[in-house]
Amino acid sequence: MALVVAQEVPTSSSMAVPHGPAGVGEARHRMREQLRRGGVAESVIDDAVLVLSELLSNACRHGRPLGGALAGDGDVRAAWRVDAGGRLVVEVTDGGGPTRPAPATPSVTAHGGRGLNIITALCEDWGVRDDADGEVTVWVVVHDDVHDPDAGHRRDDFASRVTAPAVSALPELGFADTFDALD
Repeated sequence: MALVVAQEVPTSSSMAVPHGPAGVGEARHRMREQLRRGGVAESVIDDAVLVLSELLSNACRHGRPLGGALAGDGDVRAAWRVDAGGRLVVEVTDGGGPTRPAPATPSVTAHGGRGLNIITALCEDWGVRDDADGEVTVWVVVHDDVHDPDAGHRRDDFASRVTAPAVSALPELGFADTFDALD
């Protein structure tokens, strides 16, 4: 007879995060500690913390603060929960912006634009919800069952989905000609 001890994962947490980079570290730390205490696998926590960082960065870069405050003066809302089915869901709500969140196709040299592509590769599902008063919430299902014994194992094909193309596949950079001259 096997004895299974289940640790209770807190069902939810929500916090106001300053609109800007100042509160991202605090939100990441709070999430990590709470999920650790709940017995969630470290690799799932790592993914969740990365997702939270990406969502908060996007909210501060592209969205307005909640309540009509000026950029840098107000807050956005970060929330995460493990629902009754064991799904780990992360949400970030901002005051809306001029565009809808959508994955981009950045150039190889671009300094940004990869966040939602990373989220798509890491997570089970994600989407956008329009809320009251023009608020926008981006939600992500990080893992569909944190109680699954395999929840700590990353998907085998993750690296192949986020790996940049080979330099030789980008003829516009002209590297191939340069290297040919060295032969």
